[in-house]
Amino acid sequence: MDSPKLSEEDVAKSFRKLYRKAKAFGLTEKQLASLQSVRGLQAPLLSKSRKRLLKTSVLYPCLCVLLAVVAIPCISLVSEWPMSPEKLARLCLETVGLDSEDIINNDWCLVRAPDELLDFFRPPLKCDFCRGITSVEKVSGISPEEFEKKYAYSGRPVVVTDATRNWTALEAFSFEFLKDIYKPDSPVLKSSHDSCQFFPYKTSFESLAQVFNMSTERAHGNGEPWYIGWSNCDSSAANLIRNHYSRPYFLPRVSESSKTDWIFMGSPGYGAHMHVSAIMPFISIIFTLLTFEETRISTYVDVLVFQVQKQHRSILFVIFLFIKKLSYHIHFR
Repeated sequence: MDSPKLSEEDVAKSFRKLYRKAKAFGLTEKQLASLQSVRGLQAPLLSKSRKRLLKTSVLYPCLCVLLAVVAIPCISLVSEWPMSPEKLARLCLETVGLDSEDIINNDWCLVRAPDELLDFFRPPLKCDFCRGITSVEKVSGISPEEFEKKYAYSGRPVVVTDATRNWTALEAFSFEFLKDIYKPDSPVLKSSHDSCQFFPYKTSFESLAQVFNMSTERAHGNGEPWYIGWSNCDSSAANLIRNHYSRPYFLPRVSESSKTDWIFMGSPGYGAHMHVSAIMPFISIIFTLLTFEETRISTYVDVLVFQVQKQHRSILFVIFLFIKKLSYHIHFR
């Protein structure tokens, strides 16, 4: 005959009676705990208490922290409380040990789209300003007032043939001149590598240091052709380069100059492929207009370009004229 099933309360009462009798016989807590039957009874109870302790002391606090980590950024992004999205981004980047100042100021992306996809998502371009242009005017001795009236805001390309008058750049600039400025392990080269843009185009160069490490023969056009560009955002290098050119005489007095120079350099007759330039505040379409025996004239829309041959060296000067700001940059090749 089966014995009646005891409830948990009956079992607890019976256990307490046994416990009191054991204590009456003089058994200690340690002796009772060492009994195999007691350990067998304690095992499921300890397992339940440990699970309860794990939930209350570990899992629940972790869940609360996780919810806070997710909720606070969402609230901040929507309401800018208690901090703006930029401050929140800086905090997150610095928490994981990244330089927030460098990443935010240089517009780094956490997930960068492949260059091949960028053109597919670019807004349609309006080409009305260059429709009907079949030639490029060449002028000299033009006054700032005439230049502003005829070319600065009209979108008409023009070549100013005497734009470099009184410049020592024609004599001083060369591959060796720039190589001496960007010496190996120099602060200038390190600054260019860390915070300046570099455009290898269709070469195998990965940095400016590799460019100035090429052989002398290739640098002077006796090897594989090359063409590269970079932004000169180091003040010490900029001061050395700017010693050899001055503000173009024909720019209007209200025009502004940028702190950054863009330098493009390469083999004669070899340049960037046809592309839409995203360097400047406006979009320029690069194309070649005329080719002469010794002088190749190229142009950007709203950009002046002229090239001279001297001692088998090719130097390309490009003056960028911003449509709205009328800022200018000087480029050399």
